[in-house]
This record gives sequence, structure tokens and C-alpha cells, in this order.
Amino acid sequence: MQSLTVARALPPAVATARRRPRASSSSREAVLQCWKYELSQDQYLGGSLRIGSSQGSLDIHRSTNLLRPAAASVSVEQDEVNTYLPKGDMWSVHKFGGTCMGTSQRIQSVANIVLGDSSERKLIIVSAMSKVTDMMYNLVQKAQSRDDSYTIALEEVFEKHMVAAKDLIDGEDLARFLSQLHSDVSNLRAMLRAIYIAGHATESFSDFVVGHGELWSAQMLSYAIKKSGAPCSWMDTREVLVVKPSGCNQVDPDYLESEKRLLKWFSRQPAEIIVATGFIASTAENIPTTLKRDGSDFSAAIVGSLVRARQVTIWTDVDGVFSADPRKVSEAVILSTLSYQEAWEMSYFGANVLHPRTIIPVMKDNIPIVIRNMFNLSASGTMICKQPANENGDLDACVKSFATIDNLALVNVEGTGMAGVPGTASAIFSTVKDVGANVIMISQASSEHSVCFAVPEKEVAAVSARLHDRFHEALAAGRLSKVEVINGCSILAAVGLRMASTPGVSAILFDALAKANINVRAIAQGCSEYNITVVLKQEDCVRALRAAHSRFFLSKTTLAVGIIGPGLIGRTLLNQLKDQVAALKENMNIDLRVIGITGSSTMLLSDTGIDLTQWKQLLKKEAEPADIDSFVHHLSDNHVFPNKVLVDCTADTSVASHYYNWLKKGIHVITPNKKANSGPLDQYLKLRTLQRASYTHYFYEATVGAGLPIISTLRGLLETGDKILRIEGIFSGTLSYIFNNFEGTRAFSDVVAEAKEAGYTEPDPRDDLSGTDVARKVIILARESGLRLELSDIPVKSLVPETLAACSSADEFMQKLPSFDEDWARQRSDADAADEVLRYVGVVDTVNKRGQVELRRYKRDHPFAQLSGSDNIIAFTTSRYKEQPLIVRGPGAGAEVTAGGVFCDILRLASYLGAPS
Repeated sequence: MQSLTVARALPPAVATARRRPRASSSSREAVLQCWKYELSQDQYLGGSLRIGSSQGSLDIHRSTNLLRPAAASVSVEQDEVNTYLPKGDMWSVHKFGGTCMGTSQRIQSVANIVLGDSSERKLIIVSAMSKVTDMMYNLVQKAQSRDDSYTIALEEVFEKHMVAAKDLIDGEDLARFLSQLHSDVSNLRAMLRAIYIAGHATESFSDFVVGHGELWSAQMLSYAIKKSGAPCSWMDTREVLVVKPSGCNQVDPDYLESEKRLLKWFSRQPAEIIVATGFIASTAENIPTTLKRDGSDFSAAIVGSLVRARQVTIWTDVDGVFSADPRKVSEAVILSTLSYQEAWEMSYFGANVLHPRTIIPVMKDNIPIVIRNMFNLSASGTMICKQPANENGDLDACVKSFATIDNLALVNVEGTGMAGVPGTASAIFSTVKDVGANVIMISQASSEHSVCFAVPEKEVAAVSARLHDRFHEALAAGRLSKVEVINGCSILAAVGLRMASTPGVSAILFDALAKANINVRAIAQGCSEYNITVVLKQEDCVRALRAAHSRFFLSKTTLAVGIIGPGLIGRTLLNQLKDQVAALKENMNIDLRVIGITGSSTMLLSDTGIDLTQWKQLLKKEAEPADIDSFVHHLSDNHVFPNKVLVDCTADTSVASHYYNWLKKGIHVITPNKKANSGPLDQYLKLRTLQRASYTHYFYEATVGAGLPIISTLRGLLETGDKILRIEGIFSGTLSYIFNNFEGTRAFSDVVAEAKEAGYTEPDPRDDLSGTDVARKVIILARESGLRLELSDIPVKSLVPETLAACSSADEFMQKLPSFDEDWARQRSDADAADEVLRYVGVVDTVNKRGQVELRRYKRDHPFAQLSGSDNIIAFTTSRYKEQPLIVRGPGAGAEVTAGGVFCDILRLASYLGAPS
């Protein structure tokens, strides 16, 4: 064993040291550096300290920062201070984080901001330069892992600060700073060497090493301010701020002792501008420590409280506090004001505001905190204060923000034996406490039948095991039925001080979540109503956040749209969307994003939205092979947008067969495709039942009248209690055109050829003349009216001669059609003789529960005889409209009006989802 002697230049003192195992001479200096920290009951008061052993001695001079905080150990009582420490509104406190102090140019910008503040006195709290704190922690980690590269890493730290100082300051100030930097790095090298040898760093050693970043940045800023001619001092807050451990790796300020030490410090350096180190402090025993992560904000709040500052400004790289995480909600807005409680709640639930403890020091003195952007001085930022000025009392103002916490698990303890049994909840949570798990949220039914709570997912296995062990007898006896763990959960919290006095907030929140097809697993709300917390699947979290934020903040109701079938109707719809998306976004707060277009052979996908001005070119250049399942997965797996809709612009039966599964996944469906609603009755009923039972919407207005409001008119009549007696109409724009123009001496085949040339018919006119399309529209209206009919129950009078039905092509059909012109001329002549016209109609007879499609004759004064072009006309005869039927008339064919009808359904969906109507 070796002996250790201690000698002081002044004042004399006696110290005892803990003995250490003998070290090699090469490591003597480093070990002695460690020893001097553990001198029990000793104080370094200045002058020099000599630590000696049998192998030599080491002198540590006052120039080092190593034990500088101990200077504050001389109590104020020993040296009566007459200097008055001014307090109050004359002080403004500014805190600049690592990003703000990241380079020499930014440090100069910080100096300019400080000099531009007109406050009488300014106290500036600074963090270490960007990334330096992490670099310092890495030094300690490397050293205690016995990784020799810590020496290289230390040189990188030295180089970073030396380069910044040379860019920023010059002359004697530069020489003074570099001398101090060299001295500090030399001491750090010795300290890290000792840690390397021991293979372990105590918390005090780690805090000492890490705190140097703030020391250097504070000195550089003070020199930069002095260079501009303003008097400025820098403060090592280890000499002033005194803290005591409070458990859970946190510390509490000792305000009384800190105020005494601040008075002592100010008596020596009563400057009008003080640059102080953030993050670092000392214990009551003068051991260097830190305020832990986010400590610089805490430092600013503590110092602001000590001087009773007018305001504490936290400078960062964002314009203020957002209403939601802008990385998840692009429409998040900057909040102008927040109450202390709101900021507290937001930070607890993971919002990037302030650490909850930062608010405590200023809250007791009603000192406002302002969050501002150093890189955008025009932004006024967010003020956090006692109670913001009266705001409008609407629902949008009462919910200030939304925050989320991911990677949670829900633990559910359930059983009939819990009801009315005192101490059950206590037993559950004392067990959780023994594990050391952090309970984020608790929810309990009033029946006491179950208690559920959320904990971090990484801690749930230990919690579950301990609960099973604690309650194994109750589980075996059946008093508890289960201890269940639900992994993959997230929390969504709505925060607002005014929620307590505003009815309907919860209803609107849950309505927004339901419309986004979000299932809520648990709910919690305190009687203060500062927040409403819900637990949901983590995969639904972003979608839920966007849906809730959209509803309360009137941010754009965003619809992610997938277009199936970029044919005539799909292409026309895309062009209409292209022309209107900007106006909808500006005037209606509706943001339509087409994130997928698929045809039969290729598809185009985008995560954020396809540029509709060049979708055709992109579909050719960037398309991939079409696959309907991959297409739908692309839409459903997109968590950026809360609301998703598939628009089927095909006439394909196989596409229509997927509607049920899409709706079940929470994807809305809009279509002009008649196949689903006119297909097998049981499939139609299954589809409609699912739609009615969920918040997922299925719109198909364009299936019957293109852009005409046929379906919505029928529903309006039924929903208001009217009784449908009969629906009769000309449902085919193609056949309407043909018979409206089959006048005079024109041949029927010529009119059909003209309609085909004009694009009114299908490529094969037999598809129109067969009447099948009209029959599908009739069956859709019949089913909407409550009739349970199959398509085969509708008798259809086809206009295709039987001998021409077997023609192999449309061209062959058109060549042979003139041979039937005489028959058509005869029918027209008979109608003319009776002052009537021919019209091809569909009829729904709800009284007799049947439908039919046939060619009929109507008097020339009948509404059906007054049509022109390709107009449709539908007459509703009801209990209310018995003598004079309700008539809907207008264009019923063509890509423009059909696409317009689909577009209307898209906007109706947006309105249902919260967009202004």
C-alpha cells in the first residue's frame, strides 16, 4: 500500500483520502486526478493543491477548471455581501440550444440577437455546440470500455472548438480562450485515462467530463459579445446552481442556496450581460453534476426564477409549438399561446415542447416562456403563460394540440372477484412499482370489473410475469379471469385547458376517430379535463392523429385517392381533379391526393400524391405491372393519410367483387360501376349491411343517372317517410338519343350509326340495344326501394333482332341492321298515327313488387316525349307525389357528366369526413 500526502498553499487544511491499490507509474497522474475528487470533506479554495504519493507528487494549479465549483463553498455568512442583486422586469433571460450554437457563424448570430435585446439586464443560458454533448458522452463510454480511440475523439472535440474560436474571436481573448481550452483538454485527457484504467466511470466523473461543452460555448459567446463593445461576463453555473437528487435520475433545485450563491457571484461581477452555462450545476457538497437531458431549458427556467425575470425566451430551430408533430401532420399550425398546464400535458405525452420540470420554476412566479426560432426572427413564436387571454369559445379553440406516444403495451387485469374488493388496485400497482415500470395511463370501469393500464412495451414482459406471480391464487380460484397483455399500442392525447368547460369535445374526437375507421382500446380522462387520452393500435396512430387534428383545427380534410380504370371515365375524372384540386384546397380545405392509378396492365403509385398535370406521362415512364392486391395494399398501408377512397371507374365484375373487403379494411368506395349493386342479391345485401354498420362509406350515385341526383333523391324520399309507388324513366342516354332522333323519314340504322359515331354507344351498339344496362339500373332502384329482386326477375325487351344477336362483330351487326329498318319505320308510323312517340323505359312497380324494361309509346305532351339529345328523365310517383310525379331530368350519358357524378360523390365523402359543406 502507498501513502498519500496533501499540502496546500492556502489556507491550511487537513484531508484524508481513501486508499487505492498501487498503480503503475505510467498511470500515476491519471489515478491521482481521480483521487483528488474523492478527498473526503475537503475543499479546494484556490492557490494550488499538491497530491503526493510514494512515487511522486502532482501539482494542480488554479488555472484548471477541475475543481472550480468548490470556490463557492465559502458561505455568504463568512464574507458579508453588501451588493444588491437586482430582480424583476429589468431582466430578460434567453436560452440558446445546441443547434443555435452549432457553428461560429451561429454563435455570432446569437451575439447579435443578445445585443439587439433592449432589456436593461440580460442573462443568457447556452448549451454546448451542436453534437458536442453526445461527443462528450461518447468519450466517457469509449474510455470505460477501454477503447483507445477515446484519445482521437478527444482531439476531434478540441479541434471543433479551436476552429470555431479562431473564426469567432481574436487577439488576447482568443489567446486566453485557447489557453483555457488546452488546459481543460489536458485535464480531461488525464481524467479519461483514469476511467480507462478503472474500466468504470462514476456519475460524478461522467457529469464532470460532459459539462465542458457548455463551459466552452459560454466563454466563446461572452468573448463574441465583448468583441462588439458591450460589457459581458460569463458564469460557470456550477458556482451558483445547487441541486439535490430526487430519484429516477432527476434533480431538484435548492432555490435558497442557489440564490445565496448567485448573490455572491454577482457581488464579484455585476455585469449587465451575463452568459451562463446551461445543463451543469453542483450538489450541496460542491460535486459537479448535471440537470440531465433537456437540462439547459431547466437552467434557464431556474435562473429566470432566481432573478424574477420579465420573460424567458427559449431559442430553437422551429417557429414555435405546433398543434401536432409536423412530421406526422403536415397541416399542423403554430400555437400563439399555451397555458402552463397545456404545455405540461403536451410535453408529458411526447410533444417536443419543454420538459415538464422546466415549467415548474417559472410557473410559481408567473414568468412567461416564449419559444422562438433563431433562424426565422419574423416568427413571433409561442408564449407559455398562466392563462392565455380569452379566446373564442368554439370547439376548435378548446383543443390546443394532439400528441402521441408509441411502443406501448396495454395490460388488462380482469375478474368478477375484483368488484368491491378494497386494495385490488393498490396490489396491482404496487406490484408494477416493484418491477420499476412506468405507468403511462390508467383506465378503470366504474364496476371495478377490470383495470387496464399502459406501460412501455419493453417493460411489459416483466410486469406481466410479476402480476401472474402476485395473483396466481386469485387466477387459480377464478376471482381473476385473466391478466392480458395487448402489444403494439400507442396513445393519442388531446390537450386543452378549455375542454373542461366546453360540451361535446369527447363526442367530436371519437366521431373523428370512428369516421377514420379507428378502433379505440381504452380511454382515460381526469376530472380536470386537461387531456383526453385514448389507446389504439400503433399502426393506426398516425391516421388517428391526422383525423383528429383535421377535425379540430380545420386543417385540410385529406383524402388519399386510388383510381381504378383510367379509361374514358377515369381519364375524364383525373382531368377534372387536376383542374379543381387547388381551388378545393384553398376554398374548401379539401386536399385530394391521388396516390395510385391502375389499369388492367400497369399501375402508377406514389406515397404523397401523383402530379396530375403529367399523370399520363408518368403512367408510361414509371408504371409497374398492375396487381390489384398490391394496389390496395399501397393505399391501406399508407399511414400518412387518415382517409382513403378507391374509385372504381371500370365496368368490371371482378373489381366490384372486392368492394366488401375494401370496406371492411376501412377504405371508402365510390363507383359508377353497376355490377356490385345489380349482382347477386345476397352479395348486395351483405355490402349494404356492412356499409350501414360502419363509418366506411360506399357511394354510387353515378350508377343510375351519371351526374343526375337519382339515388340521393330516392334516399331523401325514403328517409323522410315517403312511400315509393312507382319509378319510371328513360335511363339510357344512348337510347334516349336514338329515339329522340328517330323522327320523320330517318332510318333506324342511320340513327344508330350516328349515335355510334358520336360516341354515345358502346363500341358494340348491341350492349346498349339489348336493354341489359337499363335493367341493371332498374334493379338498383328496386333494391334501394326495398324490393328483394334478382336481375333475372326483370323482364327485358331487347331491341336487338334475334337473328343479329349472333353476329361475330359490331361491324357485321351494323352492316345487317338496315334490313330491319322497315320494321322500325312501321312502329314509328303507328305511333305517329296515334300522336305518340317511341321511348325505351325502365319501370319499378313497388306496389306489385316487380320491374320491367320495354319499348313504350307516350303521348306527345307527356314529359317523356319532351326530351332532346341524350337526356334522361325519371319520374317518382309516391304517396306525396301521386297526382304530379317528382321528375328529375338532365343529361344521363357521356364521360363528362358521369365523371362529374363521381366527383360529386368524392366531395360528399369529404363533407362526411369533416370538410366544410
